[in-house]
Amino acid sequence: MSRRTRPHNAAQKKLKILVDMDQVLCDFEGGFLSKYQEKFPDEPFIPLEERNTFYIVDQYTKLRRDLQDKAREILHAEGFFLGLQPIEGARDALMEMWQMDDTEVFICTSPHSHYKYCVFEKFKWVEDHLGEEWINRLILTKDKTMVNGDLLIDDRPRIRGALDPPAWKQVLFSAPYNLSIDSRGRQRLNNWTDGQWRNIVEDFKKRI
Repeated sequence: MSRRTRPHNAAQKKLKILVDMDQVLCDFEGGFLSKYQEKFPDEPFIPLEERNTFYIVDQYTKLRRDLQDKAREILHAEGFFLGLQPIEGARDALMEMWQMDDTEVFICTSPHSHYKYCVFEKFKWVEDHLGEEWINRLILTKDKTMVNGDLLIDDRPRIRGALDPPAWKQVLFSAPYNLSIDSRGRQRLNNWTDGQWRNIVEDFKKRI
C-alpha cells in the first residue's frame, strides 16, 4: 500500500500517534481465555466481563493461588501471541490513520519479560496482519514514557516510567479491567468501529 496520495504541507507539524498492541490491536484477553479453557477445561476461569486487573495472572492468583502457574503457562507458550485475533475494526482504522495527512503512526508495545517467544511473535503478528511495511513502525519497549509522540492509544490504566509526565497524552482504550477507572481527564476510545477515533485524532491535530 502506498503512503498518502495527497501532497503533504511541509510547514504543518505531523501528529505522532502511538498505538498499543495487546487488547488494542489484537484480542489478548479473548486469546488467553480460549487457550486457557482448551488446556485446562476442568479448572475455574474468569469470564471476560469479570476481568478486573490489568495483569491476568494477578486475578487468577486471587481466584486460586496455584492457578497463577497455569495462567503463566498459557501466556509464555510458543504460539500464544502469534495466534491472537485482531480486534474488530483495528486494522482498517490503523490503515486509514496511516493515510491521513500530517500524521505519523507507530505501534508501541511492551514485550513480556519472559520474552523467548513474545518478541519474535509480535513482529510476525504485525507482518501477517498489517503487512511487511509495518515492521519498521513497530516499537518494542519496557518503558513507553521514553518514546516521543503526541498521543498514545493504550488500554493500560496507569502507565509509569522514567519520564513523568511523558511527551504524549494517553487515550484510554476501553477494556473490562479499566471501565471502572476514572479516566482523569483522558479521552476514552471504546472501539475501532464507530468512528470515534477519527474525532480524537482531529482534535489532537488542533493542539499541536
